[in-house]
Amino acid sequence: MPVKDTWLVIGGRGSGKTRLGAEWVNSFVRGYPPFADRSHGLIALVGETLGDVREVMIDGPSGIARISRHDRPRFEPSRKRLVWECGAVAHIFSSEDPESLRGPQFEAAWCDEVAKWKHADACFDMLQFGLRLGERPRQLLTTTPKPIALLRRLLSDADVSVTRMRTDDNAKNLAESFLKAVRQRYAGTHLGRQELDGEFMTQRENALWIRTMLEQAIAVPEMPMRRIVIAVDPPASAHRRSDACGIVVAGMCEDGLIYVLADETVGMAKPHDWACRVVRLFHRFEADRVVAEVNQGGDMVEAVIRTIDPQLPVKPVRATRGKWLRAEPVAALYEQGRVRHAGRFGKLEDEMCDFGIDGISSGRSPDRVDALVWAITELAGDGSNTPRIRNIS
Repeated sequence: MPVKDTWLVIGGRGSGKTRLGAEWVNSFVRGYPPFADRSHGLIALVGETLGDVREVMIDGPSGIARISRHDRPRFEPSRKRLVWECGAVAHIFSSEDPESLRGPQFEAAWCDEVAKWKHADACFDMLQFGLRLGERPRQLLTTTPKPIALLRRLLSDADVSVTRMRTDDNAKNLAESFLKAVRQRYAGTHLGRQELDGEFMTQRENALWIRTMLEQAIAVPEMPMRRIVIAVDPPASAHRRSDACGIVVAGMCEDGLIYVLADETVGMAKPHDWACRVVRLFHRFEADRVVAEVNQGGDMVEAVIRTIDPQLPVKPVRATRGKWLRAEPVAALYEQGRVRHAGRFGKLEDEMCDFGIDGISSGRSPDRVDALVWAITELAGDGSNTPRIRNIS
């Protein structure tokens, strides 16, 4: 169990978050490690509504009362509390009423489905003022991830211990038919990544791309490709904290639709390594040319690629406008339905949906987005190479 005083557990549906929370509370009540220092046994149980606290956290199939084999607590609805014979007491609270947390004090708190809370920030803040009893007040927060401000705040806090749980991690306790159905329908989608894999799916306000737009863009090419390009956004250096080398493959069909075919971005790679990957992709996809941004590396970018394959056609491109301005026309092509994705590119989609006007995504340079923009800009332009017809299998 984490040694930090705030434990955030982010998990998919059915991953066992509720059972974990109930066992955590029971460990606290019985004084199991690391709770040997407890003194009063006062606990806060906080859910989206009071009904959720009772029906899920207390009386649910994995709730506190259901899993208690000895010293089963009794629920006193009129006093909104759960009482154990040993003297421990858990008071229940709803996120709908943050002010109800003003005044009471606790040694521990279990907060469930935090991402669904009505007044998440206010409720959490009021709880912090009440966690003031004992040697080390502790709190457990269990939730399915949603990109709310409170979760962003907690995930960026170095004093918060974070555990991630996937639905598949608890497969032995779930119906096989359920797993089969949700995998077939949602595997790889942004909803599946959030609800099954427990991934924190960011979506920046006013971003150029949104999740639903990218979901609708998934399609398999139905016609041969006229042109295929490999776009490269190289890093300025190759040390540990360097940006990744953005590498995106895209092609245009005979009907004029543009398809993103692959995201082969590589992180912390030496120039020779990413150049080898670019050359392999060029031959694998029978591409027409490599489009490489040269703002950072200048002639070095083309030179390092030609050390691997001297005959490779490389078109150097130089950014004269900011990242946001370059990306806007490409985002417009998505809105017009002229760009499709020939598969799921989770990391690329995440970067696209968190790409802001400041030109960064998730606090870093958007290397995948940069390569994507160069590839689609090249294909959407008039081009100067003679197109070839080939099928992509």
